[in-house]
Amino acid sequence: MDNDTLTAEGDAAAGASGGGTPRAVSGDGALRAGENVPRRLEIWLPIVVVALDQLTKAIVRSTLPLYASKPILPGFLDFTHVRNTGAAFGILNAVDFPFKTVVIAVIATAALIGVGLYAASLAHHQLVARLGLALIIGGAAGNLLDRVIAGSVVDFVDVYWRTYHFWAFNVADSAITIGVAIMILDMLDVGTHVSKTV
Repeated sequence: MDNDTLTAEGDAAAGASGGGTPRAVSGDGALRAGENVPRRLEIWLPIVVVALDQLTKAIVRSTLPLYASKPILPGFLDFTHVRNTGAAFGILNAVDFPFKTVVIAVIATAALIGVGLYAASLAHHQLVARLGLALIIGGAAGNLLDRVIAGSVVDFVDVYWRTYHFWAFNVADSAITIGVAIMILDMLDVGTHVSKTV
């Protein structure tokens, strides 16, 4: 048995016992130290969020005329087709200024790139933080797609109580909100320290 085989077996044993850094298996079956396992979470979760977001928006566009409502839970939840030219949850929707759509799209793109770079810098074992960022990336990408294609975002979830209505939102907004909440809880070390353990 040669030294390379012994080294690969030793690395595999260390990885199985939880010690050392995650390792990737090369084409010849050898483990290479220091190489991270592929980050599937940051790829597939945003894709799922974008797909679900775009599917629900397409259904709303095809079944509900603009400003029409469909009661889901009477007195609490309706699906109402509205268009948002502002930021998330209707922020800046009522404000108009030159090149508004382009400015918001550029800001959203820059924010998306920044979040993506931060996500790439996280260690593989920081699962909770990576989960939160993947949701944020998916939500931001879903709304950015609307802005680039149509110049506005379809919002349709209308939560209300009596005469008070929360800002209309969509699946992408929900993913961003949940992702931010997960990130805050992770930063505050709430509950188990899942993302801090190896």
